[in-house]
Amino acid sequence: MASRATARSPSYILPSVVALSLLSLVVVVYKVDDFATQTKTLAGHNLDPTPWHLFPPKTFSDETLHDRAYKLIHCSYLACRYRNNDIPERRRPPSSSAKAPKCPNFFRWIHHDLEPWARTRISAAHLEAAKQYAAFRVVIVGGKLYVDLYWACVQSRAMFTIWGLLQLLARYPDRVPDVDIMFDCMDKPIINRTEHESMPLPLFRYCTDEDHFDIPFPDWSFWGWPELHIYPWNEQFRNIKRGSKERSWRKKEPFAYWKGNPDVSSPVRTELLNCNDTKMWRAQIMRQDWEAEARAGYEQSKLSNQCNHRYKIYAEGYAWSVSLKYIVSCGSLTLIITPQYEDFFSRGLIPRVNYWPISPNAICPSIKSAVDWGHGHQSEAKEIGQRGQDFMESLSMDRVYDYMFHLITEYSKLLDFKPVPPDSALEVCAESLVCLADPKQIQFFKKTTAYPSASPPCTLQSADSNLIKRWRQKKKEIMEAVEDMNPKERRRLN
Repeated sequence: MASRATARSPSYILPSVVALSLLSLVVVVYKVDDFATQTKTLAGHNLDPTPWHLFPPKTFSDETLHDRAYKLIHCSYLACRYRNNDIPERRRPPSSSAKAPKCPNFFRWIHHDLEPWARTRISAAHLEAAKQYAAFRVVIVGGKLYVDLYWACVQSRAMFTIWGLLQLLARYPDRVPDVDIMFDCMDKPIINRTEHESMPLPLFRYCTDEDHFDIPFPDWSFWGWPELHIYPWNEQFRNIKRGSKERSWRKKEPFAYWKGNPDVSSPVRTELLNCNDTKMWRAQIMRQDWEAEARAGYEQSKLSNQCNHRYKIYAEGYAWSVSLKYIVSCGSLTLIITPQYEDFFSRGLIPRVNYWPISPNAICPSIKSAVDWGHGHQSEAKEIGQRGQDFMESLSMDRVYDYMFHLITEYSKLLDFKPVPPDSALEVCAESLVCLADPKQIQFFKKTTAYPSASPPCTLQSADSNLIKRWRQKKKEIMEAVEDMNPKERRRLN
């Protein structure tokens, strides 16, 4: 009987299976890469710069395409769902019966900033209209934070702003209300009061002025500015204060000092360059080259080493400048060239109490007049500088978080709809930000990780529009009185 032939698979099946497997893998990889190219991140992936304030697009050339795709998908869709242990556990502290202190007086500006919506309230239509001016949208629901990204922010502003909000949620768990916020991360206010008088649009940003509705919010640098090697606020203030004590008042340089970048489309800083004459104008003006500083390891730009002068100058940049808090922290007599823009805390500074005002109409003569006055009134000049430093010391991160808490809480009361994350928004948590961050950013995150507070937020005083008016009037009168002390200023204005 003939033996039965052994059954064999056709010779083409195995190669076909391998080919199909490889093709499927290619399709999957292509789909993953394609999906990743559509995923926007707070680090700036797949986002164009804001069209109203252009800056060089961000590049991520240090990663391969596949590595980047894996990172974006993991950080954006998996990190919050599957938590890791990169962030220390946050334990709720024992309850405290301590009575909450009153908030600083400048917190009353919260009511003023939100006054445009006190009667009309804020509708979903308001938010939709404000979207065209926003870089991103923040929605907080049930203690979780969601972000809808529209445009890239310069450097790491967006990451550290959102990190700050996450720390607020950690500091006051179950206390931050549900909220829906449009946020722009660039410098200049954009919601003009005249153009938007019929329908004010609520837009959060880092500064405002009298001509705009933009709502000021603590800027990203309170949690650090890694690109410029500036530490988180609590640590940075301690370093500056320590540096300010290295020389006594009498041993500090007896003229006014400014160091910064004048090439930011700032007429004030351009004019300030003309004051660089310690004999004629009593001022030393230094140009800051950040690229050169980066190459030198930022040794020459340490803020703690810049408190060796009796007088320090603050000049606005393209708009407001984060440098204000560092300059006032030195304890020198701060000469503030009367600014157009205000951040959330600067409205608490009072001329001739915390600083000396400088007229923007005659910058060099005003600086000389201020320094000459300081030479003749050294005790008073020193006291003004000390009160400025004391003010900045009182602005601890505890107070920064309290301002954020009260602003968001009062804002949420104006919403006439229930906040719901849009379909395009992604949940953001501490783990997802750490996942996206570079080593230096992670270092700053760890330094500023917040834990549940044992005490409640400070107590916000009630609204008082008349008080705000009186503050403004008093400030105006003091500044006019200072201008009258400068005869060259009077001749120029007349």
